[in-house]
Amino acid sequence: MISMALTMSGAILFPDISPTIVSIGPFALRWYSMAYIVGIIAGWYYLGRVLQLSRPPMTSQHLADLATWVIIGVIVGGRLFYVLFYDFPVFMKNPFQIFMIWQGGMSFHGGMVGVATATLLYCWSGKLSAIRVLDYICCAAPIGLGLGRLANFINYELWGSKTDLPWGVIFPGQDIPRHPSQIYEALLEGLVLFFILRWMMYKSDARLYPGRIGGAFLLCYGFFRFMVEFVRMPDSQLADFAQRSGLSMGQWLSVPMIILGIYFIVTSKNRSIKL
Repeated sequence: MISMALTMSGAILFPDISPTIVSIGPFALRWYSMAYIVGIIAGWYYLGRVLQLSRPPMTSQHLADLATWVIIGVIVGGRLFYVLFYDFPVFMKNPFQIFMIWQGGMSFHGGMVGVATATLLYCWSGKLSAIRVLDYICCAAPIGLGLGRLANFINYELWGSKTDLPWGVIFPGQDIPRHPSQIYEALLEGLVLFFILRWMMYKSDARLYPGRIGGAFLLCYGFFRFMVEFVRMPDSQLADFAQRSGLSMGQWLSVPMIILGIYFIVTSKNRSIKL
């Protein structure tokens, strides 16, 4: 059951959504897990459609083989980055918690590095153009990103700072309206980024310049994430770090993405191909 209500101040009470979709005995299917599952399936379906364009960098069989590599990369990379950059002291006290990914704790930046590493290794073994393959993968990535942020909202985690805007949300356990930063990110990193990359792939000549689409993904995601972090509360264990450094961990990790994105876009003109 989903319900929403306005408070006297105009703020929105958090919708009545359970983080668990269905529970049968010890098994529980959560929205966060479903976001990963649907994101991977929908992303791979969309990527298969994009590969129908002329002169794709890989075949549908390559795509099927690459799926396993990418799934492993996103899980291992996402978890390791979270352990190293977000809560290292806690995990060092109990290293076995590193493997308990069902309890949450994944980093997008780490997942991105994991996917890139897995793709590079696969392309190297199969003698494919890694930079072109990554361009195509980036086109599908916003689907999973958007769904993941919606799952963050349902889990009422990663909320924003205090706000008096009319769409401020009062999350469970809170008594003040806050920015629904998860929704901001779902719209920017998911919907907006998806259509930017789709336009570049289908309506422009960007796919003739390997690295241009991937660079646009890095630049846009990094910029969107950097800006939203100004109204997003840092993880509790990193609040002191954000106050001391002046930027959140998410912003620091986004800066290299922005720089790399600009580099790949600028240098893409030197990698042009003919269809």
